[in-house]
Amino acid sequence: METATFGAGCFWGVEAAFRRIKGVTSTSVGYMGGHFPNPSYLDVCARITGHAEVVQLQYDPDTLSYEELLAIFWTIHDPTSYNRQGPDRGEQYRSVIFYHSPEQEQLARRSKHKLQMSGRYEKDITTEIQAASDYYRAEEYHQQYYEKQRNSKNP
Repeated sequence: METATFGAGCFWGVEAAFRRIKGVTSTSVGYMGGHFPNPSYLDVCARITGHAEVVQLQYDPDTLSYEELLAIFWTIHDPTSYNRQGPDRGEQYRSVIFYHSPEQEQLARRSKHKLQMSGRYEKDITTEIQAASDYYRAEEYHQQYYEKQRNSKNP
């Protein structure tokens, strides 16, 4: 198994999108890219930590390539919107790829460049590409949030 970490707005929807993909074996939501140790959701929302809301996933590279994960990442959010996705605003909602290896970094940079050159977007892609740093798993009520909400309404 390999690890991939993406920030593309509110982590609930990002996680839900990746959980449906064949080859993704597990997901969790949390915080990465900040300067504050062990942040809580309230800390991150207060914009004092510098963290992004992210989904971290484990995937089987024999079933699903990192390039395929990048293709999904680009389609589930607006990579031209700086620190904002839909109604959510703030640095925690930024578009970011945290790479876990030099190969992931190279593939992410190539993918971003190819998308920028494609003409699909009139504005520049603002997605950050950074080395993965400490990952802090979010509180349990955030994990698989949409599934929990659906299950609580349909017992």
